Amino acid sequence: MNITQVSLKSDFISNPDWEKIRADFPILKLKVDGKPLVYLDNAASSQMPQFVIDRLVRYQTTQHANINRAVHYLSEIATMEFHNARCKLQQFINAREDREVIFTSGTTDSINLVMHGYGRKFIKAGDEIILTTMEHHSNIVPWQMLAEEKGAKIRVVPITDTGELEINEYEKLFNERTKFVGLIHVSNALGTINPIKKMIDFAHRHGVPVLIDGAQAAPHLAIDVQALDCDFYAFSAHKLCGPTGIGILYGKAALLESMQPFKGGGDMIASVTFEETLYNTIPHKFEAGTPPIAAAIGFGAAIDYLTAIGIENIAAYESTLLDYATESLAEIPGVRIIGTAPQKAAVISFTIDGIHPHDIGTILNQDGIAVRTGHHCAQPVMQRFNIPATSRASFAFYNKKSEIDALAAGIRTVQKVFL
Repeated sequence: MNITQVSLKSDFISNPDWEKIRADFPILKLKVDGKPLVYLDNAASSQMPQFVIDRLVRYQTTQHANINRAVHYLSEIATMEFHNARCKLQQFINAREDREVIFTSGTTDSINLVMHGYGRKFIKAGDEIILTTMEHHSNIVPWQMLAEEKGAKIRVVPITDTGELEINEYEKLFNERTKFVGLIHVSNALGTINPIKKMIDFAHRHGVPVLIDGAQAAPHLAIDVQALDCDFYAFSAHKLCGPTGIGILYGKAALLESMQPFKGGGDMIASVTFEETLYNTIPHKFEAGTPPIAAAIGFGAAIDYLTAIGIENIAAYESTLLDYATESLAEIPGVRIIGTAPQKAAVISFTIDGIHPHDIGTILNQDGIAVRTGHHCAQPVMQRFNIPATSRASFAFYNKKSEIDALAAGIRTVQKVFL
């Protein structure tokens, strides 16, 4: 099925055929030890539809060349397609200009770019950076490195027993030394959707810029960076049905222009002598070297695919999966759901009394059920709930309720084996 053609029908847009959409994903036909694959690890990486796979093949077989400067046919085509991909991302997040979209290797790289480009230039000794207990390690470790280098201090927003940020405590952390805020939009460990618009507005009233880690939000929610008024927003393609190794950093143009480059090399320069280097304009200033051309074009195709289905449709359908899964797991004695905020994306982290999460994942895998086990690069969250790890089932729009039934049955099998 070519989703971009089917989506032109108004009845499809208002009422997507999820079974037909599921058929777009060839990997979902896979068998694991003879059992049908039940893929519930989408928060780590989503799967890729045939539409995106075909676009990557078409680029590699008919359009591949290095971009910019060359005047031959293939380079001109590749350059155009690479630029088109940037424009698709601009539209996807409603950025004002395409130059506000920087291609990176992913969310982690985007956050590091901000730390080096903005933080190392503007954060000074005694300054304070606000993060939350909910952050992924990729939005903790870079700021710790900066704080150690600069003599700055990190202050942390606590979370409640239900897995929600304590907004009153967040507001109390601000003072004249507060110079930067880093917030996760949707928790990868809990699924909590944070009230980032309210938090951004409060930070701006204190003149403080805000970076949003949107890795888990972009696959599930419509993102409008102008409406949010965030200063930076980062996410990755591989959680959006695209290739690994590429993501974007959105940044307000004025901030990006004020920042120092993160990496030096070709294409990020206007001119080079041994006496002086003049940097290129944005976005090129932050895209040193040959970019991930094929991955960017594949990312653009993934955006086409998701946009054709409709992010709002995806969010609504995934909400039904989350509700069904929450009810199904809550009925099983000994299962504890970690993170019960009223506003959640399609993620359920859970523990089973007396059984280690790794053992849970191992037994589920024997039935072809793929979940993530561990601390999910969110160890402060685990410490907050006094647990070493969780098992995490995360859903995408190509999942179905029968797979949740398989998960519930698998959990009961785990209990029979270990208890």
